[in-house]
Amino acid sequence: MADAKVIPFDEDRSRRRPRRVRVAPAVEPDPVPAEAAVAAVAAVEAAPVPAEGSWDRRIAGGLAFLRRRVTGEYEVDDFGYDKELTDQVLMSMIRPLYDKYFRVEVKGIENIPKEGGALIVANHSGTLPLDGLMLQVAVHDHHPAQRHLRLLAADLVFMLPVVNELARKAGHTLACAEDAQRLLEAGELVGVMPEGFKGIGKPFGDRYKLQRFGRGGFVSTALRAGTPIVPCSIVGAEEIYPMIGNAKTLARLLGIPYFPVTPTFPWLGPLGAVPLPTKWTIQFGEPIPTDGYAAEAAEDPMLMFNLTDQVREQIQHTLYKLLVQRRSVFF
Repeated sequence: MADAKVIPFDEDRSRRRPRRVRVAPAVEPDPVPAEAAVAAVAAVEAAPVPAEGSWDRRIAGGLAFLRRRVTGEYEVDDFGYDKELTDQVLMSMIRPLYDKYFRVEVKGIENIPKEGGALIVANHSGTLPLDGLMLQVAVHDHHPAQRHLRLLAADLVFMLPVVNELARKAGHTLACAEDAQRLLEAGELVGVMPEGFKGIGKPFGDRYKLQRFGRGGFVSTALRAGTPIVPCSIVGAEEIYPMIGNAKTLARLLGIPYFPVTPTFPWLGPLGAVPLPTKWTIQFGEPIPTDGYAAEAAEDPMLMFNLTDQVREQIQHTLYKLLVQRRSVFF
């Protein structure tokens, strides 16, 4: 590109004698140490507490949050779970999608224990795993104790650069028996979706038909920890990305389980990745106790098969019941 030329508005000005202009020397501001910035935020925190819900209170809370981030005065557990970041940032980012877009309705929240460990087992669908995020918000926002759900995720989640960090910060961990048992024995709520990629990657024609639940590893974990199993049925996620095809060759090249083809993706590019605004319902069923079995019950394959089948049948029956009750996919 050629150099741009500056063309004067008045050519006679170029022949005039230039004027001298005195420029005052620049005054460099004194550098503000990090301690002073922290002290300033601390002074805001020490101010009188504004009324609940006011903008002053929100600003003060935000400054306090930033102060703790700067000074490192926040805690994470052995799995990398950052409760403060999850409550104040991550959940706040997901909540509009939950409340306004999918308009999630929650039923049976009283079936989740008020305290102590429990394993929530849910169906998995939707092409992208948004159902896990909506389930996390449902448990936190509707449970009287505002309990946090710790989801067990597949290896692929922890191989993606940004998703890996966010999943750890939100309290999720690798889907392995050791981590799940540690969380359950610590009194945490643990969520698992045994269908895995077979559930979220199934074609639209098989919607709301549960896939295989594996070999019952989640039942064995609950038996060892002596915690109840809470079946959970999610309706609405199947229609957000109607998967009408799977580009298997492209999926193998990208190293992913499947490459979805929907009525809008990849034809509309990034716009095709916007989920459809379906109406969701999440229902928690009656818990199945496991504390009445002997210690060696976790090694009994027949018992694990029967309990796995019982959980699967209860979720499937509830799905059919909710589908009959709903008026429309979108309303």
